[in-house]
Amino acid sequence: MNRAIFRTYDIRGLADTELTDEVVEGIGASFGAYLGGKGKVAVGGDHRLSTPRVKRAFQAGLARAGLDSLDVGSVTTPMVYFAAHRYAAELVGAAAVTASHNPPEYNGLKLMKGTAALHGEEIAALADGCAGAPRAARPGRTVSRDIQEEYLADLANRVRLARPLKVVVDAGNGSAGPVAPVIYRRLGCEVTPLYCEPDGRFPNHPADPTRLDAVQELTRKVLELRADLGIGFDGDGDRIGVVDDRGRVAWGDQLMALFYREILARRPGAPCLIEVKCSQALVEEVERLGGKPLFTKTGHSLIKARMKELSAPFAGEMSGHMFFADEFPGYDDAIYAGARLLRLVAAGREPLSALVDRIPKYHATPELRVGCPDAEKFRVVEAFVATARAEHEILDVDGARVLFGDGWGLVRASNTGPHLILRAEGRSPEIRDRILAYLRDRLSRHAQVDLSQVDRELGLDPGQA
Repeated sequence: MNRAIFRTYDIRGLADTELTDEVVEGIGASFGAYLGGKGKVAVGGDHRLSTPRVKRAFQAGLARAGLDSLDVGSVTTPMVYFAAHRYAAELVGAAAVTASHNPPEYNGLKLMKGTAALHGEEIAALADGCAGAPRAARPGRTVSRDIQEEYLADLANRVRLARPLKVVVDAGNGSAGPVAPVIYRRLGCEVTPLYCEPDGRFPNHPADPTRLDAVQELTRKVLELRADLGIGFDGDGDRIGVVDDRGRVAWGDQLMALFYREILARRPGAPCLIEVKCSQALVEEVERLGGKPLFTKTGHSLIKARMKELSAPFAGEMSGHMFFADEFPGYDDAIYAGARLLRLVAAGREPLSALVDRIPKYHATPELRVGCPDAEKFRVVEAFVATARAEHEILDVDGARVLFGDGWGLVRASNTGPHLILRAEGRSPEIRDRILAYLRDRLSRHAQVDLSQVDRELGLDPGQA
């Protein structure tokens, strides 16, 4: 078993070679033992081709440990979270079989004890229990329950729109496709669907709405139809991407700024968690609105735990995870986040583009995923942190956010794949590029780091120093 599949906030690996039936059954048995060897676990999965097999193996492990499964079918990950909260009285945990935005050959597990997501040492400990999990005297059983209508009714009851909007929905052939257009139509919107038929091969574009190459068709359709906005989803429906009425991507930190305008008007002085990849513009907007900005690590499990600790009403990530705890249970549901955005736009007469344009302006790179082997990435980041600390002021909440006065640059290790995450931002494009060049120079000392994406962003020829 490759222990690298046990990541900081989920389990994720190559479905055929790393998540074999034997490995996944062991994980299910270990998770069942961790939950005390009795009770019922809600289990659902996305529409990847490997998901039915992985889910069966995981449920077999639960049964071996003596736990029953409540099988909620092929659903979004937030629908599994919904089940965990809705049926909390009869459940001891929940599991979503998914690899989120990863390519089709991957799969994984997002796990919950009660309604709290597992992370860090809790996930790492499951690896130790895979081989030695005891076999229960009474094997668990599986029962099925269709939760889609309950889920749709719950969301429809939570949001009302002041006026109808025209929206394009691109599910990227992921699990949000069967539900997102339905709920937005129930809210009164005119909906044009794109790739809303689930297909675990993701044949049309990557199921990652924060990638520019994945929203090109969404952008064209919004402009063609003169829609109010476009909403995209990742493969398992917990991350949102947005295109405004002018065809521009509204990034995760810009969406957070818009949501904080609504939330802080009702919760002045509230703690506002800001992920390390987010723009300084979000920090300034939170301060202007009377909130208390606090930097936090990346990771849905980590952020949800920190929100609960601080009683924070909302948080988000650049990657499109949005966590509402003001009128919602606090988990990341991109379909609900889309409904909240529709409500925000419908509440006024200005288009989404005008709302975005009032956010302070900085010049930033997109989130750059730089290749670096899993076995080396944390060591590379550790070395970079030491170098940067000797040269500049840094925030080391998660990797290093290097502060330059007129901008900042970030290097951190991805917790979901063999990558480093880089981002640079400045008050001008020239400052942004200077900061990105600084990051490139320090990372070029490590031969295992693939800087080709950074070179393209800087307009350098391949191999140019």
